[in-house]
Order: sequence, then C-alpha cells, then structure tokens
Amino acid sequence: MADLRRELSKVFVGQQGAVEQVLIALLAGGHGLLTGVPGLGKTKLVKSISALLGLSFRRIQFTPDLMPADIIGGDILEEDPETGKRSFRFQPGPLFTQMLLADEINRTPPKTQSALLEAMGERQVTSGGVTRPLPQPFFVLATQNQLELEGTYPLPEAQLDRFLLNVVMDYLSPADEAKMVAATTAAAEPQLSPVLDIQALLEAQSLCRSIVAPESVVQEAVRICNATRPNAADALKNCREYVKWGAGSRASQALILAGKARAMLQGRGNVSRDDIQALILPVLRHRVILNFKAASAGVTVLDLLEEVKKASLGR
Repeated sequence: MADLRRELSKVFVGQQGAVEQVLIALLAGGHGLLTGVPGLGKTKLVKSISALLGLSFRRIQFTPDLMPADIIGGDILEEDPETGKRSFRFQPGPLFTQMLLADEINRTPPKTQSALLEAMGERQVTSGGVTRPLPQPFFVLATQNQLELEGTYPLPEAQLDRFLLNVVMDYLSPADEAKMVAATTAAAEPQLSPVLDIQALLEAQSLCRSIVAPESVVQEAVRICNATRPNAADALKNCREYVKWGAGSRASQALILAGKARAMLQGRGNVSRDDIQALILPVLRHRVILNFKAASAGVTVLDLLEEVKKASLGR
C-alpha cells in the first residue's frame, strides 16, 4: 500500500485523510460515501485508485429520470442473421464493474437508489428472474450533492448506515491547491503504473480480517457507539438531549473492521485504541441522527461526536 500511496501522489495532491479513509474502506471490503462540494477531485481520486489496482472503473451520473434498468442492464432481443432465429441476451449495465463512482446519488429516485444499495449489500443483481453475480471486488463510492437540495432525494438514515465510512473532502490548502493547478494544467499528466493486481487485492482484503482486535479495543468501540444512543444507560448527557437515533451495532462492527484496515495500512498486526479514535468521525457522522431540539439549539453531529471522543479519551 505504500507503493500505491506513492504513485497516487503523482496525480493527486493533498486530501491525505480522505485518501487514507478511501483505502481503509477498500481494504475492509466496505463502501464509502464521499461528501464535499463539487470540484475537489472526487472522480480523479477514485479513477486513479482503480488504475493503480488494475480494477475496471465506471462512473454513473445519477439524474431524476434514471431507472434501475439503466444501471443494472436488461435483456435485448437479437436476431441471428444466418438463421433468422430471435433470442434474448442480457446486456450488463454500468453496475458490472469493480470500482463504481455513484455521482450525486441523492439526485435519483429511491427506486434506483435501492437497486444500487442492494447490489452493494448482496454483490449481485437480479434481472428477468435471473440472479447474476457482480465482479469481485466490487467497491462503490457514492457522492451526495450538498449545495442544491431542491429536487433531490436524500438517502434515508437506514440506507446511509450501509456505507462503512463517510469520507469528507474539504478545500485544499493554498499551497496544495497551487501544486494541483500546476500539475493538472501541464502539457501531460504523469502515467500511473499498477502496483497491485486483483488477486493481491483480494488476498489483502482477506488478510485484513485476520488482524487482531483485542477485547479491550472491541469493548471501547462498543462503548463509543453506546454513548450516542439516547436511551442507553451510558449515553452522554447531550446525546440524551439532542439525539433522535444513535449509532447501531453495525457502527461498532464498522469501527473494528475499519480499525483493522487502518492498522494494516500502517504495517501493524493488531488494532489499537488510536485506530478507533481516528475513525470515530468517518464511521459515526452519518449514523447519528439529531432531533428537532438540536436543530433549534444549533447543535451539530460533529459537536456531539467530539464530546464522545473526549469522553472516550478521558477513560
């Protein structure tokens, strides 16, 4: 993975935290939700990683008129020019790829969102009564348009929970932005060389789950998630007051699984407390739902998670 980061730095400047989190999601075999204003290089990041790993790449621009068949594919009628016999042949849609960028997923209706999320969860699609497996590995990074809310279909909370991490990309520093502008407006961009093949990536994903998670670290992950649940005995005071729904058990699993991937990226054989602390925000910020009282008081999810993090560090 060190080679991957080095090659990636040739074409992608800054956003080190986001890059690490995308790699964590990939190693852990989960999917990521990319959040940020347009023009920060989300497509460039995903496309570059797919090239470095030798994965097929597709990008779907979600629109209000996009239907499930547009992304899954469907049967088409063909005629044999020699015999005149007609038959149906399945034409795969853009879901049949290994790395998919689902751009502005909240622009498309729930029916199409559900088709994508089913594919993410089951790694297969069903069309015409036939179930077809998707290529392996299958990795989705979805973006949401944060600027325009009119005419969009925000993902329901239960569907947001399907994403392992919520990766936030922010504006580059002036120094990094200057490097990026210089690199992307040059006569030619550096060529990327694959650093892993698909089999090596699949083996790395399998190895990731073998990373040791000590019982004390597992308990820490559970305590952190439990602190966000308003009805839990150990919930923080502000979480009791401002949270409608706290992080579920899938969040505890995500903290440990992402922690294993982070440890592996850093060349360690076990998950540490530092891994869990570093992943609190990307794992939980899309899983904690605030109530109306929080909105009226100006309290944000980030505010509450910072309290949770401080309380955890104080133990």
